Amino acid sequence: MPKVTFHHDGGASTVDVHAGTTVMRAAVENGVDGIVGECGGQAMCATCHVYVREHCLSTLPPRSEDEEEMLECTAAPRDERRSRLGCQLTLGGALEEIEVDLPETQL
Repeated sequence: MPKVTFHHDGGASTVDVHAGTTVMRAAVENGVDGIVGECGGQAMCATCHVYVREHCLSTLPPRSEDEEEMLECTAAPRDERRSRLGCQLTLGGALEEIEVDLPETQL
């Protein structure tokens, strides 16, 4: 079963999810503080911004144009290499496990 580990405020929460679940949905459905997901996963708000841990980067799909555009609107500083929108990262297949750091703010 895929899993997501969220790192925030010096702690970590790991949640098991079904294949096809996004990082954003995993956070919202499991009450993880630090992910808002205002647009419901449509890549239109940047309130699910995460910093993917270095060892997980090689398994990620490339960013879409929409994701690139929304990453320009994040409340916390963008990291050119690690910043992604959680709604655009779907667990399962090549992405069975991911670790992300949550920014200090989403709004």
